[in-house]
Amino acid sequence: MRAESGRRTEPVPSEPRATVAVLDDHAVVLDGIISWVERHAPDLEVAVRATTWLELVRSPRFPVDLVVMDFQLAEPVSIESRVRTCRAAGAAVVVVSALDSREARSRALDAGAAAFVPKSVPGTRVLDVVRLVLSRVRGDGAAGRAPDGAVGWGAVAFAPWLGVADSADEVGSETPRIPAPALSGSELTAVRLYVAGRTTTEVADAMGVSYETVKTYLRRVREKYARLDRPASRKSDLTRRVAEDGLLE
Repeated sequence: MRAESGRRTEPVPSEPRATVAVLDDHAVVLDGIISWVERHAPDLEVAVRATTWLELVRSPRFPVDLVVMDFQLAEPVSIESRVRTCRAAGAAVVVVSALDSREARSRALDAGAAAFVPKSVPGTRVLDVVRLVLSRVRGDGAAGRAPDGAVGWGAVAFAPWLGVADSADEVGSETPRIPAPALSGSELTAVRLYVAGRTTTEVADAMGVSYETVKTYLRRVREKYARLDRPASRKSDLTRRVAEDGLLE
């Protein structure tokens, strides 16, 4: 069939693509996720590609509609701090992780992530999750069930507020929160500076107090964690405890 002479074919109007950011400090994983989205999700635009937290939040394209982020990063910024910052900026969050534990899922979802996806699942399932989360936060009434041909959501866990059926478990409602100690303002300042890499002397100088005073602050913090059966005697343990509670700046 011949096209009519002089008639131009206009593109069919379409809905604007949802913008997505991907944060993972392993370049191979990052490239894989982005490549999968670009090849199989014409409805999504990868607006930000980031290997560090600062690279994400300092991007001129941030905030985006949704951030796919790794649970574990080499830099000392907790999953709680990252998720809460994205949510405060108006971006939904899907956490992906090679560490598929009940504690990891609980931390991510309690912080405000919409979904927790183990990296063992196929790329198609990650896209299913991203699309469903976007539809729910936009309020377009999409059904909260697994896509056709799939049996449940398997290992994927959704936040209870998303209202999705067949989630891996009701993490937000069944798993108790990790008990956190009540730290004074001075104790919190001291431990933040200390786990960020400063020596006790440098912390004392920054706070304008004596070396012994800082030692007392840090000892009290360790004792409070110990009373909650969360050992923090070594600096590495203390750093982990502070990160778990989302207290890192």
